Amino acid sequence: MGGVFNFRFPDFSYSFLSILLEGLPFLLLGTIISGLLDQFLPARLMTRLLPRNAYAGALVSGLLGVIFPMCECGIVPVIRRLMTKGLPVSNAITYMLAAPIVNPIVAVSTMAAFRGQEPLVVMLLRLGIGFVVAVIVGFVVHNLPLKLVLRPTALADIAQSAGGSSAPSGSVGRRLWASLGVCVSDFLGMTVYFVIGAAVAATFNTAVNQEAIVPLAVNDWLATGSLMGLATVLSLCSTTDAFIAATFTMFPTIAKLGFLVFGPMIDLKLLFIYSAVFRKRFVLALALGLFVLIGLICLRIQVVFTHYAIPL
Repeated sequence: MGGVFNFRFPDFSYSFLSILLEGLPFLLLGTIISGLLDQFLPARLMTRLLPRNAYAGALVSGLLGVIFPMCECGIVPVIRRLMTKGLPVSNAITYMLAAPIVNPIVAVSTMAAFRGQEPLVVMLLRLGIGFVVAVIVGFVVHNLPLKLVLRPTALADIAQSAGGSSAPSGSVGRRLWASLGVCVSDFLGMTVYFVIGAAVAATFNTAVNQEAIVPLAVNDWLATGSLMGLATVLSLCSTTDAFIAATFTMFPTIAKLGFLVFGPMIDLKLLFIYSAVFRKRFVLALALGLFVLIGLICLRIQVVFTHYAIPL
């Protein structure tokens, strides 16, 4: 394919295993938490902790990652379990999108990766954009019928658990054993989607010559769009992807911000993981909407910073 596409199985194997080995521990952690939530979190507790107003609840949900930081690889089984415990779907999605970005671990790693490249500004903008985008999506989802958002199995789980007011009864040992069963079930179900997504990401990551995108760096619009697109295959984990973005020195900082916000919300493996809970049409609409929204916000920030001569 003229040097643009060159598939080599050893490179693919190395990249595939790297993604798998980096992401599976977080996916396992997420399923362990989901099992514990299933057995020990009283149903409807989440609705009592969050503001009753749906929009205020979305705002608070966007900040939960500060207290309960999660990697994007492990957050889906957690929010699925929280939804069965009474967390509104709009709040769950807000937390799902915000927590991998708006958390102290990501803040520290971003500043470390961007040493010498306005680290404090990049970190604050990354967390700020991530919060704003997640809350906007939560507002939109609040006004959508659940049948357009969730898969029938997820809807059935929520309906089946509706009406409970306490955690399952029984000894601690029995509940721990039951939580293990939930963990194994969630892990096996999610891993199928994760492996497929990792394979697709590894194919693009190793078979496509990344030097082909360098000419796109000279224009803010093209640079931002291209790095956001690249984030779908190169963003492995929100706690480490800042070190990848910082290497694109030929691209403007605003394009790197697009990479840092879009990648933890939507990448190839997440498209498949999301499909375990959400309808495919919703996942595709979410991906497109996030791409447009994040791109426009980043480009607008560039205009404002340029107008006021703020270094970025």
